[in-house]
Amino acid sequence: MSQETDILKALYPFAEPKESSKETLQDSQNEITRPGNFEVEDSVLITSIQEKVNESLDVKKTYFKENETALLEASKLIAHVYRQKGKMLTMGNGGSNCDASHLAVEFLHPVTAGRPALPAINLGADSTMVTAASNDLGYKNAFVRQLIAHSREGDVLIGFSTSGCSENLMHGFKKAKELGLHTIAFSGMDGGDMAQSRFVDINLIVGSSSIHRIQESHLTTYHILWDLVHSLLANDRQSQVNK
Repeated sequence: MSQETDILKALYPFAEPKESSKETLQDSQNEITRPGNFEVEDSVLITSIQEKVNESLDVKKTYFKENETALLEASKLIAHVYRQKGKMLTMGNGGSNCDASHLAVEFLHPVTAGRPALPAINLGADSTMVTAASNDLGYKNAFVRQLIAHSREGDVLIGFSTSGCSENLMHGFKKAKELGLHTIAFSGMDGGDMAQSRFVDINLIVGSSSIHRIQESHLTTYHILWDLVHSLLANDRQSQVNK
């Protein structure tokens, strides 16, 4: 069994259900619909909440300790791109596409007074373009056309993948380096293909096998990243004032 198959089964255990007899299916349905079958004590649910919170905190503490230098480097890189009048481009699939959109909006529409709007584009936001490119060129090339059209040398491309193995992101990073872009990857588990790729400049890897914990850490990371970038740019503005 290939590693890819193992990952797919781990992420989507019901994607390929086993064959079951009519009797087995009926038994399962009866079990599900039996009154009281899903009653769980409130105390058990509250304990579960606390366990998940503690797990999330533990994952974040470990992750930020291991990635603080990489996070600072990423912040300085993005600030440099904006100093050079460049832009940020983001990409991801599914929930990671939501993170890609969220990050772009943070920079386009800063919620803190006095912080400037900065150019950022999520390549997955235009569903018409993504589906057109995927249909005509294959999903692995879903972001390539937009990269060619929107990017300029010196821009930065940021990709989100909980496994680090998304093929269309890998193609995006490869094209980005051909176009002269900087690249940053948000991933999880062991970083997957992104951690080993020469097309990724900076890796931010959440060392967890839980998709939820990985995405929670990504969310916290790009909020911190946003703040650090604006702090660095504010330092530049203050230096100009003091001259």
